[in-house]
Amino acid sequence: MTSASAISSEVQATIDQLWIYPVKSCGALAMPEAELTDAGLAWDRAWMVVDDQGEFVTQRELPRMALITPTFKMGQLVLRAPGMLALHLSLEAAEWPVKVRVWDDELQAYDMGDLAGQWFSDFLGPDAPANLKRLRLVRFDPEVRRLSSLKWTGGREATTQFSDGFALLVTSTASLMGLNERLVQAGHPPVEMARFRPNIVLGGLQGHDEDRLGPLQIVTAEGVARIETVKPCARCPIPNIDPATAESSPTVGDTLQAYRQDQRVDGAITFGMNAIVLDGDGLILRVGQSVGADWQFD
Repeated sequence: MTSASAISSEVQATIDQLWIYPVKSCGALAMPEAELTDAGLAWDRAWMVVDDQGEFVTQRELPRMALITPTFKMGQLVLRAPGMLALHLSLEAAEWPVKVRVWDDELQAYDMGDLAGQWFSDFLGPDAPANLKRLRLVRFDPEVRRLSSLKWTGGREATTQFSDGFALLVTSTASLMGLNERLVQAGHPPVEMARFRPNIVLGGLQGHDEDRLGPLQIVTAEGVARIETVKPCARCPIPNIDPATAESSPTVGDTLQAYRQDQRVDGAITFGMNAIVLDGDGLILRVGQSVGADWQFD
């Protein structure tokens, strides 16, 4: 593995923030450090909410999922939501195998049991459409290899868990600052990074420099991790949802529309870059670590 002293890069940055989302589309958890795996950060999107047909459910259908907040405590994932007793789940727990679908992928997963299913149904079901009244919580089967799009990975087999499609999402502090400057100039309040659900937030860059970087080399105490950004992240309406209130407003999307249409993804609005793990399974990423990369232009 390359030593830290051997790295020489055109662009120097640092890790400003690390985030994971243990339950897909539920609340974020800021991490001072996180283990990198081939499929992304440990415990990121390891669980997912599905309907009674096994189809994945997100804030797109149920914005109140944003109000479900995760923590880890003594070998448990602890989920809290307004008006609900906390749900405690052992990190080792899994009940019975089930088939689930996330986008175009049908996978084997593990149901987390009736108590977990009832908890999600009780909190999310009352305001849900009829087909989403009965919900289940499932966890990813570590024996399953779910691959990212080979088109965007250049034919390389890169794995992920229940993310929308790639192991990691990378953005920068400056990108959010640029958006917030536009929002404030238009008379709107600034927004927080949690709306964009990144895993790695880089400091020391100009706004959206992450769009044009080659493989990132992250210097850890144990060695150098290598991550490659492969696809601009096209944005759905979720950044319009305030994670503190679950209320939606088109302000963020409308503002991005004015300057973030990306021809690489047919003119979709983008913010951040989807990434895959090249090297570094088992290394520990920490806030403050150095990141190097070279410029990469199409």
